[in-house]
Amino acid sequence: MKNKSTFVILALILIIFNSCESLDQQKTIKLAHGLDTSHPVHKAMVFMGQELEKNSEGALKLEIYPNQQLGSERQCLELLQIGSLDMTKVSAAVMENFSPNMKVLGLPFLFKNKAHTFHVLDGEIGKSLLDGGTKYWLKGLGYYDAGSRSFYTKEAPILKPANLAGLKIRVMESVTAMNMVRNLGGSPTPISAGELYTALQQGVVDGAENNPPTFYLSRHYEVCKFYSLDEHTTIPDVLIMSTHLWNKLSKKEQVWVQKSVDASVKYQRELWAKAEADALEAVKKAGVTVVKPDKTIFQEKMVSLYDDYKNNTAIYELITKIKAVQ
Repeated sequence: MKNKSTFVILALILIIFNSCESLDQQKTIKLAHGLDTSHPVHKAMVFMGQELEKNSEGALKLEIYPNQQLGSERQCLELLQIGSLDMTKVSAAVMENFSPNMKVLGLPFLFKNKAHTFHVLDGEIGKSLLDGGTKYWLKGLGYYDAGSRSFYTKEAPILKPANLAGLKIRVMESVTAMNMVRNLGGSPTPISAGELYTALQQGVVDGAENNPPTFYLSRHYEVCKFYSLDEHTTIPDVLIMSTHLWNKLSKKEQVWVQKSVDASVKYQRELWAKAEADALEAVKKAGVTVVKPDKTIFQEKMVSLYDDYKNNTAIYELITKIKAVQ
């Protein structure tokens, strides 16, 4: 009940902000996300804001609220849906709860490599998935690189699926992520990012899974001293705008926004590549044991997960198309 009350208060505050803003000729686009200001995603958003002001000659401005100031990823999407927030960045795994076909991007070991990932996301498949959210008042604008997610644990490394037996592993609010951990023998436990450090400290969960920069910047390496780079999923972040705002923008303003997003996507991917290397080096220096298990034994456990989608024509067709991309 407390969380619901907080959400309602946030929505009312943002509605008041948006009402006051109409008195000003300059349009301010409010963007909220859950990451730290040192994260490559936030830096790319700052760059996006600079590009937006430049492209629009000051007519459009981006105002960024980091660190879950306006709620979790799910709450931010809900704020977009009612028009109380303009933009957000969420994992595609969270987006699947709002735009069902997005769940395909959360399937483990779907992409061959980084080049294959970008060919899919920047091509027709990626664009169709972005467009799929419009019926839910969510306009997809582009994909940020979020690297590959791997397991990190407190007591021992994950060298094979059997090592996950009996472990409570934090996952995002994603059915696909929960099914993946379950297939590997672990117990999936959805917890918000903001509560995870304490949950790890107190033993609510035994480990989690995420990419290197987030593992490092969240300081989870202080609690979890084993990082197993099985790279089970390559789930992108998605930049989303509320259709309540998008549909109010003129064609010229929409072009300015999309151009700025495209520039920030390119910049973010460059930042990300360096951040991954730096993060792995930093956690090793902090005493984390980084291992690279044999991925094939993890992949074998995923066969039944893919089989489950054979009766879902839309998702299975997407899987087939993605695997066919060169």
